[in-house]
Amino acid sequence: MKKIGRIIGMIFCLAIGGGTVASEEVSYHLVEKNEIYEIRYYEPVLVAEVENTGVNSGFGDLFNYISGANSQAVPAENTATSIKIEMTTPVTRINHSDTNVMQFFLPNRFTLETAPKPANPNVRIKQQESGYFAAIQYSGRASEENFYKHAKSLTESLDANNINYSEPAIRATYNAPFTPPFMRRNEAIYKIKWNDG
Repeated sequence: MKKIGRIIGMIFCLAIGGGTVASEEVSYHLVEKNEIYEIRYYEPVLVAEVENTGVNSGFGDLFNYISGANSQAVPAENTATSIKIEMTTPVTRINHSDTNVMQFFLPNRFTLETAPKPANPNVRIKQQESGYFAAIQYSGRASEENFYKHAKSLTESLDANNINYSEPAIRATYNAPFTPPFMRRNEAIYKIKWNDG
């Protein structure tokens, strides 16, 4: 029962705020856009991530981290305290052949030096490198079928335009679970090689 209550609590927290998961979205520069996809450039960004080999997505570990399962130094008092961290969008998931990685992006006020240290060793804080990405946006449920359908549409368009991309695809979700499917924003994203000169 406690586990069910915690899950319901997490869903409720995500559902507040008009159906979106959070207010701060990871920023990017829009490089190019057509009727199928966008080409984006992302600056380096800080993420909290969990890598798993089983069915556990890692969401609970990450949610606990931003909810206070962390410690942050307070130099003036020579102590450490836990803090709550605002949830940002998107939440991303990357499925590799033998593992899956779920990521929460940290608010841009944090650096590697100032980000709270996770209490759970499964949670890792790292800086994600800058780069160019191609993204296709779609609504509906964040299901495997819907994701791979749009990821395929994206790769077909990239192939047609001779744009090289790297597997695997990144699944990005922006909305709370209670958001009506037709109002949801989901994306399939690939890292690409792009010549901006």
